[in-house]
Amino acid sequence: MKKNLIYGILIVILAIVAILLIVSSSRTTTRQKAASFAISDTASVTRIFLSDKENRNVLLERQPNGGWKLNGKYKAQKESVDLLLKTMLNLAVLEPVSEAAHNTVVRLLSANSVKVEIYQWVPRIMLFKKIRLLMHEKKVRTYYVGHVTQSNIGTYMLMEGSKTPFIVYMPGFRGFVQSRYRTIENDWRDHSIFAVPLKDIASVTVEFPAKPINSFRVVREGDLSLRLYGEHSREEIRSFDTIRALDFLTSFMNIRFEALVNDMNPQRKDTVFSVPPLHILTVTLNDGSQQVVKTYRKPGMPGEIDLEGNPVIFDRDRLYAVFNEGNDTALIQFFVFDRITRPLPYYLNK
Repeated sequence: MKKNLIYGILIVILAIVAILLIVSSSRTTTRQKAASFAISDTASVTRIFLSDKENRNVLLERQPNGGWKLNGKYKAQKESVDLLLKTMLNLAVLEPVSEAAHNTVVRLLSANSVKVEIYQWVPRIMLFKKIRLLMHEKKVRTYYVGHVTQSNIGTYMLMEGSKTPFIVYMPGFRGFVQSRYRTIENDWRDHSIFAVPLKDIASVTVEFPAKPINSFRVVREGDLSLRLYGEHSREEIRSFDTIRALDFLTSFMNIRFEALVNDMNPQRKDTVFSVPPLHILTVTLNDGSQQVVKTYRKPGMPGEIDLEGNPVIFDRDRLYAVFNEGNDTALIQFFVFDRITRPLPYYLNK
C-alpha cells in the first residue's frame, strides 16, 4: 500500500515537472519567435512588402533572372535590395524594451512604423535536415520597424502577434537600420535610363534640334558591321571612325540618371520645357520598339557667376532628361551623357 502511494506521489511529481517544462519551453519558444527578426537564408527570399501609415507601399519581387521588380512595373535598384537583404540577414536583438518605456514605444509604433512582410521559398517536408520536398512560397516574417533609440544605434521593432517590442541593431554597423526600410517608390527604382546590350540595338539616332547638321544615325548590321547616316542630309557617310561608332553603341549598356525629379515645381517645369530639347536620342531595338530620351538644359543657380564674373545661365554639370514615354523626369550629368551626345563631326575621319 505504501509502495503504491509512493509511486503515485512520484508520478504526480513527474507530471508536474513535465507540465512545467512544457510551459517553460513554450514560453521560451514564444520569446524566441518574438525576437527572431533575422532571416538566415536571404537567397530564398522571394518577396518583400513594405508599407507605412501614410499608405505608401513598396513590393519587391525576385525575378527568374536574379533581378528584382518594384511594384510590378519598374526594375528595382540592385544595390538597395542587396543592402536590405544584408540587413535582414544580420539583424540582432540588443534587448527587450524596458517596462518603463514599453507603453510609450508601443504607442509610437502604432502611430508611425513600417510594416514588413517577408516571403520565402520553403519546403513543406524536410528530411534529415537536408532533403527539401514540396517547395512553396510562404510568408515567414511580419514585423514593424519603428523609430531609432536615443543612442542612434538601435531601432525599435515589434513582431506581429507579440506584445514585447525589442531594440534591434546590426552588429559591426555604427548606425540604425530604420532608414533601410524605405516606403518611397522612387528610392527603390533602378537608375538606368538606357541598359541595352549591343546585340539588341538595331539603330541609334541622335538629334540636335538647335543645330541639325550635327545630327546622325548609326545602324547596326550584323555583329560588327555599322553604317552611319547624316540625319540632316539623310545621306550615308561612307568614311567614318568605326571604333568610335562602336564605342558609341556599346555605351548604351549603362547610362544612368542621378535622381528622379518627377515632383518638380510646375513653374520651373514650364520654364525648363517650354524650349526645344538640347538632344533627342532614339534607340531602336531589333524587335522594332523604341526608347526615346529628350534632354533639356538646367537653369543655373540664382546669382551664380563664373570665374570671370559673368552670370551662369545654365548648370555646367547637369541636365534634365525626360524618358519612359514622357512619364519620368530625371537629373542627369554631362559626364555620363557626353559619351552618347557627341556631334556628327566627332565620328568622321579626319
